Amino acid sequence: MFDESKFDLHLKLWALRIPRELCKSVTRLLNGHLLDRPRIKPITEDPTCAKNRLMILSEKVTNSDLSEIPEEKLDQVKELCEIEVVPYGLTLGYSYWSAGHVAHLNIHDDLLPFKDTIAKVIYDKNYPRIKTVVNKVGTITNEFRVPQFEVLAGQKDMVTEVKQYGATFKLDYGLVYWNSRLEHEHTRLVSLFSPGEIICDMFCGIGPFAIPAAQKGCAVYANDLNPNSVNYLKTNAKINKVHDRVFAYNMDARKFVSHLMGSPNIEINKESDNSECRSNEVCNIQSCEETSTENPIGAGEVKEAPENVSDDLHVVRNSSKSTDTTIAAQKRPSDDHPVGNENVRHAGESLNSGRKGSTNKRLKASELPNAKPWEHVDHVIMNLPASALQFLDAFRGVIKRKYWKGPLPFIHCYCFIRADETKEFILSKAESALNARIQDPVFHKVRDVAPNKAMFCLSFRLPEACFSDDTADTTLCSGGQV
Repeated sequence: MFDESKFDLHLKLWALRIPRELCKSVTRLLNGHLLDRPRIKPITEDPTCAKNRLMILSEKVTNSDLSEIPEEKLDQVKELCEIEVVPYGLTLGYSYWSAGHVAHLNIHDDLLPFKDTIAKVIYDKNYPRIKTVVNKVGTITNEFRVPQFEVLAGQKDMVTEVKQYGATFKLDYGLVYWNSRLEHEHTRLVSLFSPGEIICDMFCGIGPFAIPAAQKGCAVYANDLNPNSVNYLKTNAKINKVHDRVFAYNMDARKFVSHLMGSPNIEINKESDNSECRSNEVCNIQSCEETSTENPIGAGEVKEAPENVSDDLHVVRNSSKSTDTTIAAQKRPSDDHPVGNENVRHAGESLNSGRKGSTNKRLKASELPNAKPWEHVDHVIMNLPASALQFLDAFRGVIKRKYWKGPLPFIHCYCFIRADETKEFILSKAESALNARIQDPVFHKVRDVAPNKAMFCLSFRLPEACFSDDTADTTLCSGGQV
């Protein structure tokens, strides 16, 4: 008989009992020291008092004296409230280790002769919750970075539904890229954005960053070279009712940046780039011309919940700055603060996220920031770790100083770092691509992808040297050479 209890994992942890109204502040202070497990929230109700919450600490915190947490962090928490350390037990059962109607396997070579037997056991023991069992075949070599799968058992239905960060995503595993292990990173990065900010997503996929950012009240310009990804982005924007805040593009990432952030009269070659948006028009989900056939809609479901929000960047709000203030007049981030978020508020400053509660009304397109993307963008997401560093050259001289308002955007560039590479080496590659020095870079480790290879997010403010002046060569950064 199949014994599901054999899959149970019992964790003995510590938790802090704090007033519920202080959860957000304490979460920020204890960044990196809270439980970090997929689909497990680190904040839970206190069974002894409805006015308190339990903040579950990381598995690395093994002592009740919390000696693994820096003393200065604990002192800051104690200034807010009196804390109580209590033991907390957590059991991850059989259902935690599987999800959705598609079971995605990566069977090792030595087990491949038994792949059909493995798939049949998984299918038989989990049907009807698991309806399709697939195995990844080979390495990712195609243009769109989409894995190849073989169906080992069940229906040949690769269309499923994923729930993440309060959003629902439809996707076809055979046509687009998706990795549920990145849920925590999606949550972390979106937590840095504020309502009313303008986001540029250069490699958006089906929208794991774009959709929650739009739910938060941001205007999102999202691009992907894969037309199937763009179609599912549109579908997911409609499902999550943010289609009036997501502007979809299907073109080469360099041309997308030039088209979006360059001068407003840039023309796009219709034959060469397969763009959905031409000339200086900005098309939203409702008005964009379809680039491929209508998406199939599946009934599969993956039940997931957001993880702990990890924030390696100090978020500094300077809402008093005017949208018309030029970059020369803006304060540069001080050396004491790694990559701050000194955003410039536009007409959308008063926007609310409108995600929860019946009293929050959805934001309308007319409430979005008035600034055009060639005038201001707050954040640029470059989530293509295998090659995103190479695309940094797209920012050389593309932004025209005479049009731009406020500080330059934060760049969040994902990359892989191998065991024999250093952060300084990666930074030098980024500076070489930009042809400019990067100030106050922040590296955030996302996850290990192999024994000698890890995924990181490099965040920094785009250097002012990448501005284009009227007299400068628009194909190169205006100074600041490495």
